[in-house]
Amino acid sequence: MAITYKLIQETTARYKQRHHEREQHLSEMEAGNLLNVDTPERVRKRLERIANHPLAVRTMVEESQPEVTGVKILSPENFNRLVQERILGQNDLMSVSYLEYGLSVSRSIGRILIRNNSNRLVGYGTGFMVSPRLLLTNNHVLSDARQAGFSLIEFNYQSGVGGQMLQSYTYELDPATFFLTDKLLDFSLVAVKDSSSGQPLLGTFGWNRLIEEEGKAILGEYVNIIQHPSGQPKQLALRENRLVDLFDDFLHYQTDTAPGSSGSPVFNDQWEVVGLHHSGVPKKDEQGRILATDGQVWTPELGEDKVAWEANEGIRISRIVKYVKQHNLSLTQRPLRDEMFEKLPLPPEVIKEETPKISPNLPNLASDGSVTWTIPLLLSVRLGEAATPSVPVPQPDNLSSKPTASSRQDDTQWDIESDPELAKELQILEQARRGTIPYYDEATDRTEQANYYGNLIETVSSLNSRELFKQLKDLLRTTHTKLLSYKPRVYLYPWVDIQPDLKIRSIYSQLEFEPEQIIREDLQIEQERTARLQELVRSESLGRTFQLSEQLELLEAELPYNCEHVVPQSWFQKREPMKGDLHHLFACEPACNSFRGNTPFYDFPDFEVEETIRNNCGKSEGNKFEPGNGKGEVARATLYFLLRYPEQIDNRSNEYEAQRLETLLKWHQDYPVNEHEKHRNMAIYKKQGNRNPLIDFPEWADKIEFRLGLG
Repeated sequence: MAITYKLIQETTARYKQRHHEREQHLSEMEAGNLLNVDTPERVRKRLERIANHPLAVRTMVEESQPEVTGVKILSPENFNRLVQERILGQNDLMSVSYLEYGLSVSRSIGRILIRNNSNRLVGYGTGFMVSPRLLLTNNHVLSDARQAGFSLIEFNYQSGVGGQMLQSYTYELDPATFFLTDKLLDFSLVAVKDSSSGQPLLGTFGWNRLIEEEGKAILGEYVNIIQHPSGQPKQLALRENRLVDLFDDFLHYQTDTAPGSSGSPVFNDQWEVVGLHHSGVPKKDEQGRILATDGQVWTPELGEDKVAWEANEGIRISRIVKYVKQHNLSLTQRPLRDEMFEKLPLPPEVIKEETPKISPNLPNLASDGSVTWTIPLLLSVRLGEAATPSVPVPQPDNLSSKPTASSRQDDTQWDIESDPELAKELQILEQARRGTIPYYDEATDRTEQANYYGNLIETVSSLNSRELFKQLKDLLRTTHTKLLSYKPRVYLYPWVDIQPDLKIRSIYSQLEFEPEQIIREDLQIEQERTARLQELVRSESLGRTFQLSEQLELLEAELPYNCEHVVPQSWFQKREPMKGDLHHLFACEPACNSFRGNTPFYDFPDFEVEETIRNNCGKSEGNKFEPGNGKGEVARATLYFLLRYPEQIDNRSNEYEAQRLETLLKWHQDYPVNEHEKHRNMAIYKKQGNRNPLIDFPEWADKIEFRLGLG
């Protein structure tokens, strides 16, 4: 967790210090005397700012009365009344344009992947663009330029209207160009490197212009927070937090349901940034222990979003602006600072969703079964009838739909036009079926290998095992330029995991599938999850998030996808980029997937003579699993994972003890690299940018100290 006990203690002390004043504010609010809570001068500035704000004017006019001959008519008296009603909370009806503008603003907010000097993921934060190049977050998220240099910002990490995860885009931070931080105000301002090939330009996501002038909010008003709590997909707390106190540098806002996430922007109703969220006041038991959202004692491993917060605290944006303007910067940094305040942002472009469109009334269900949705306290929520969504566009004639060993009914179609990446992958498959492109081009692959490894090929013999591990670790990390989200039906099934006969075979059982069938089957699973989730939301109390989370875990287990993570997701807490890394993802029917579970691989002495279990999936006994097929492939995938993500696999019996590495190395030797693996490696290289060296140079396995990869 990025937030520290020291920071929580400081926030709590400020909160207790202002107990008497805050109680007076709350008493006035409850009595409906909102305009008497704050000072007359601040109230006057607030009323003037709303009256002169284009978005406020437009939305209130739209909400006021029916059109008269196509033109809205609103008298000055009515407009003044609407301004006061909006501030007083007497009118909670909002124009649709209010939500549309909020959606466009949300594009500028991303998930920060905090990494250490070994480029290991150590935490998450939220950050948002405040100019075409500069990102704002907390000092306790990015404390110095060195840490920022290892970390990344990921935009568009969120669910689409159909519940499936959208394509996200990751950018490197550039503290060498600009980095400014202050521990007391708890902010860090850092430059972001613009896009590499194949990614949108950074300006695509827009930015929020920071405003120093007062009048952006007064005590008693509601504020909005857009965030990535604990690294989860983007979420919105809409008008759930109420401003209850103001300090010189801080603002306090209270809520019953929506804590903030470190580095999140705090918006007013005109989507102007009024604060930078950074901490909170936790609820405690009689012994002074911090409580979790389920009422139990909180521990750090539960994460920041599981703390039961009593109040939230943010840094006043006007104070951050003042600090930035007054700070002495170098000649090269000043233009970037000036751009913050002089260049007006354009509305961000809407990044096209890459998933089929289904009912917008459904909660946002991610492809991994996780769910996020917003339940505003002051908005009405009505759920429609539960139904399995459908995608009505007919299947293209050139897509095969032969029956397979799957028992699931094949009645689902997808909309190719609304899923361009899937269409592109299927087009490659169709070209291979027609013989216009090769399944695997060995000559081209050898050239790409030489370019990828460069001088390392010649120097391997001079390196010891530890040095070779480090060199390969650094190479795999720095070349992993495209961090894919977990979408096997788009990235894995259509081309990457295809066999030489252009079919898909389950990694453990070797059951055969047509690619289109397994894609369609996963799509149907997504739809079933969405429908079941809607029923779950109906039957559960919306406030019981802890129980709902447990139910979602059961739902995911009951409706699994046709994809196996060779390194089980529970070992790395389902975090990215591990979850979407294609090098350790393989097609696998749910029966074998569930049969293996999250147990490590093992070599049973009597495996060959014993009758194997469950459709030739393999043998499972206690904390041991030996697959029926694919031993060489899963061994090399696991060894790759140790190189790419050191210390993510723990050295313990329920993951991999050091002696079990010998099993992987034995399988690597006994089951040589096949054409399918070479095809996969080449295809993944084109998608992710990195390769599996155990496939390219199998002889290197004996020269690498894989134990360094264990945690």
